[in-house]
Amino acid sequence: MKVNAEKFRVKPGHAWSLRKAPTAIDPLYKSKSQYRKMLASQVDEMSELQSLLYAHDRYALLLIFQAMDAAGKDSAIKHVMSGVNPQGCEVYSFKQPSAEELDHDFLWRTTRRLPQRGRIGIFNRSYYEEVLIVRVHPEILRAESLPSEAIDKKSLWEDRYRSINDLESHLSRSGTRILKFFLHVSKEEQRQRFLDRLEEPDKNWKFSVGDLAERELWNEYMAAYEACLRVTSTEAAPWFAIPADDKKNARLLIADAIVGALKDLKMSYPQPDAAHREELEEIRKRLTKEKP
Repeated sequence: MKVNAEKFRVKPGHAWSLRKAPTAIDPLYKSKSQYRKMLASQVDEMSELQSLLYAHDRYALLLIFQAMDAAGKDSAIKHVMSGVNPQGCEVYSFKQPSAEELDHDFLWRTTRRLPQRGRIGIFNRSYYEEVLIVRVHPEILRAESLPSEAIDKKSLWEDRYRSINDLESHLSRSGTRILKFFLHVSKEEQRQRFLDRLEEPDKNWKFSVGDLAERELWNEYMAAYEACLRVTSTEAAPWFAIPADDKKNARLLIADAIVGALKDLKMSYPQPDAAHREELEEIRKRLTKEKP
């Protein structure tokens, strides 16, 4: 089967249904060794394109990862970005907001971490938490120091979607390309991964009672994700609902989307002007004259 992430892109303007989006597909590889070769090839291509992105210095790439617990965000970032030059890539994991962050608008803490031109930024969770976990737990709004009229406003979530879309449109116009990945894992697969974490001592630290409490709100989270992806998947900043029951498949699809986005950018290595060429020629002559 051909690796084609576009099949899982959430098309803007469509009545997209999360229930119809697969969590599992046929393997994209025939064996573990073939998988490793396929991913290595993608990573090599990504590395070359990252070098070009850095040299061209006109675009940035922002990758956003959202998912339920145990969907494989951390491992996907680790494996897919394994060959990327750390100097040109920054990863930020957004946990519970600090007191300072709660005293600003909901986009503030992530906006400060946006990648500069020539670099790749990775958000492990993001401002989308504000229309996902906060929607499932509206009591969190009380800690955000918002005016009462903002909290009570019926259009609160639609207003936040609009703020997000406006931000992403602005970033796109300014040269930041955005890809958003929802790692779509089934409830049964999450159960199996939770059991693995409990049965393997070196994975115990990944599990807490709070994870089980959030699992009990599965339907509420699925409704929040569906509403969010429908409204905020745009041409400028598309969502990909990646089938994540098979982590290897998920990594191949994510890498394919990233490579495709980088290839679409009109990039080239800078060409020296006449003055710079003369300077380089002078340097070459001086080095040539040096005695071994």
